[in-house]
Amino acid sequence: MSLALAVGDLLQDAGEEVVYTRIDDVYDSPLQKAQMANEADADWFISFHRNSSENPNQYEGVETLVFNKSGDKAVLAEKINENLAELGFRNIGVKERPNLTVLRRTKMPAVLIEAGFINSDKDNERFDSQFDEMARTIADAILEVAGQQGGRYHVQVGAYRNKKYAEAMAQKLMEDGFPAAIIPEGGYQKVVSGSFENLNNAVRMEQRLRKAGYPTFIIKKL
Repeated sequence: MSLALAVGDLLQDAGEEVVYTRIDDVYDSPLQKAQMANEADADWFISFHRNSSENPNQYEGVETLVFNKSGDKAVLAEKINENLAELGFRNIGVKERPNLTVLRRTKMPAVLIEAGFINSDKDNERFDSQFDEMARTIADAILEVAGQQGGRYHVQVGAYRNKKYAEAMAQKLMEDGFPAAIIPEGGYQKVVSGSFENLNNAVRMEQRLRKAGYPTFIIKKL
């Protein structure tokens, strides 16, 4: 739950609306969770778990589960795994689980993140020592993939022909506590912070970035 709350805070800081199925230690069935998401008319359903195995230290790594490997959910699942692998986790891959209620009964793209094995010493060490980095990299994956969908506003802070310069700017944004993504377009690598359906949310993010000294303007990707 702590990881879900940390990722949710980062998404809210980026201007996204976040609805939690629970924020304390109260059990809701998988069907109830799916129904909550459907009733909220959410754009995405993200479920957070820790994996386990029969014997301690039998397995290690991260995997993300989806109903099937098609559409935006599969793209997001791959991106989450790739980002977590950059922190040192073994990438087990994206797995289809059509029998899971939270993946089968949700009306929006849904992923279930297995954020390492809870009975793996290596995974637990990474989870504890890199908790903030894990939250950031998952939030960045969500914002990046959501930003690839049509009709969303982005706050652009730079456009570069050299990808290394774009990556350096994205890194600086993240070090300053802002979300960052790179959108290739027209021969340029555009560095953006945030992805918003609502223009007012993009304006608020732009104000925060300008206060931090970044040159900005708002773009809309169709």
